[in-house]
Amino acid sequence: MTENAQGKTTVSPDVLTTIARLSALSVPGVSKLAPVSGGVNRLLKRGAGDGVRIETEDNTVYADLHLILQEDVNIREVSRNVQQNVARAIQEMVGMEVGHVNIHIEDIDYADSEA
Repeated sequence: MTENAQGKTTVSPDVLTTIARLSALSVPGVSKLAPVSGGVNRLLKRGAGDGVRIETEDNTVYADLHLILQEDVNIREVSRNVQQNVARAIQEMVGMEVGHVNIHIEDIDYADSEA
């Protein structure tokens, strides 16, 4: 990824997945991440079920997040906040550019209203 006189630094896709997951969960209105089934992540036994798919190409990160939101939130606003939070975290922590952060709303969590 980055090279200098001392050598180069590489970042595991698992690190990017963790950053994206924690950044998304820290946004108010996000209840949890939805399971992701199928695809390359499942075949590699990596990232399956954690709600995040990460791809990298030419030092650019492309993320897809599958979310379950809390009830009574503005979906557009929460999605925008997740996109900004995830992109900022990846740029600041890893120094990679972010191509896109796609948000997929899979469900609304009404569990709190059953009380």
